Amino acid sequence: MINLQGEALRSLASGAAFVPKEEMLEIGRKHERLYIGMPKESAFQERRVALVPEAVGLLVANGHRVVVESGAGDHANFSDNDYSEVGGEIAYDTKEVYQASLIFKISPPSNEDIDLMKYNQIIFSSLQLTVQPKSTLQKLMEKRITAVAWDYIKNEIGVFPTIRSMGEIAGNTSILVAAEVLSNANNGKGLMLGGVAGVPPTEVVIIGAGTVGEYAARAALGLGASVKIFDSSIYKLRRIQHSLKMPVFTSIIQPRILRKALMRSDVAIGALRASFGRTPCVVSENMVENMKSHSVIIDISIDQGGCFETSQITTHDSPTFTKHDVVHYCVPNIASRVSRTASFALSNIFSPLLLDMGTKGGCEGLIKDNEGFRHGVYVYKGKLTSSYLGETFNIPYKDINLLLAAF
Repeated sequence: MINLQGEALRSLASGAAFVPKEEMLEIGRKHERLYIGMPKESAFQERRVALVPEAVGLLVANGHRVVVESGAGDHANFSDNDYSEVGGEIAYDTKEVYQASLIFKISPPSNEDIDLMKYNQIIFSSLQLTVQPKSTLQKLMEKRITAVAWDYIKNEIGVFPTIRSMGEIAGNTSILVAAEVLSNANNGKGLMLGGVAGVPPTEVVIIGAGTVGEYAARAALGLGASVKIFDSSIYKLRRIQHSLKMPVFTSIIQPRILRKALMRSDVAIGALRASFGRTPCVVSENMVENMKSHSVIIDISIDQGGCFETSQITTHDSPTFTKHDVVHYCVPNIASRVSRTASFALSNIFSPLLLDMGTKGGCEGLIKDNEGFRHGVYVYKGKLTSSYLGETFNIPYKDINLLLAAF
């Protein structure tokens, strides 16, 4: 009896093996159609635009919707027609732009911008919340906004791509500005930045061996100038010598050596950056007094306070002032001087991120999937995730990884 039952079970199992089974397929991620709003920049001297028409065309071709406020690209020489021809929708009312689920802009949101925003919206901008009033951060939190700082997003190798890109532009542009200020056309000393046979080259001192300093050095050396680079980090000085692939004078920031170099220089570039807070002021007023008559200072660090004691913020409309017979150029956001180039550089970084966001199921999916993108999130659905901001403003904050697990 037992043998008969066993035979029956084996026969049943054998037959079941030939029965077609349900195929197990991988469940793909849901592709989300993004609804992006790009308002016109209202911040003082901001001429860049977050997305150029080519990037908008690429997003639209991939099924996304982009609404651009009329005149948004004017300062970068992109017309409304340029955007509409590639599929962008032109809005003549700012409120219409802020109906989008994702607001994409360059400058930090003002209180007026936040008033126009909806609850549970996403904003993607430079934020700069450390220099904004506490009320700005609180308003974002009250509206349960997800706020992403594009300047703090990391790429796959841990580099901040937007900071590096803008640093490259600032470094190159600083030397071009110095060349203009030195020329007779701008009532300068009448020097050509560089050198020709039989004429001593102009001397350029660069304080800071980061990305800005490196590209300023490249531009100056390319024109034939004599370059001296100072920094407080031996590692950065070694790196910049290796990157430039040529021997240049480098030195740790020693006041006596720096003073002598500045006394002989025609141009001094301030390219120091601080991780947090103010840039260290390494050039005293007395050092500036001893510089050559009609020499030029370009303080790119002015947006963090400047590394020259005599620096004062200037504007693109009135970019220079003279103190101790030395011409100072201290315009923050120097990349806006070449807004079209800067816009293309930013757009090349942002458009792949947005396309990736669509394939990951939206902003939340990209935050969960991309650690570098997650690094730029300051506020997640109204919850503060930045420990630095929390300690600065005395506001409770939470680890974003714990929030993602909860949501």
